[in-house]
Amino acid sequence: QVQLVESGGGLVQAGGSLRLACAASESIFRDNPMGWYRQAPGNQRELVAAVTVGGTTNYLDSVKGRFTISRDNAKNTVYLQMNSLQPEDTAVYRCNAARGRIGPTYYGAATSDWGQGTQVTVSS
Repeated sequence: QVQLVESGGGLVQAGGSLRLACAASESIFRDNPMGWYRQAPGNQRELVAAVTVGGTTNYLDSVKGRFTISRDNAKNTVYLQMNSLQPEDTAVYRCNAARGRIGPTYYGAATSDWGQGTQVTVSS
């Protein structure tokens, strides 16, 4: 059974930082690019950052320069360091295999059942 367990969210003021972590089952983590997604109320889920098995990263324009995705292949864990947070970053953040487009790059990994996610709330 695939598991994805996100942690690290919280309430911060604009300009603050958070570091999210996602512990994943080896079956989904080992051979897939991994991504962080977010969904704000009334919006569709969007892929905001992705990292390949080899460590190549890619970011949505709106988070580029502020967010950093990384993965620890020994721990089956993917991280999202979020700096200079803005109110528009408020959303539930979840991880999964990367599926979707960031810029010209399309990720076609098969996603698994979604975890609970972690709420990020940025106050102005």
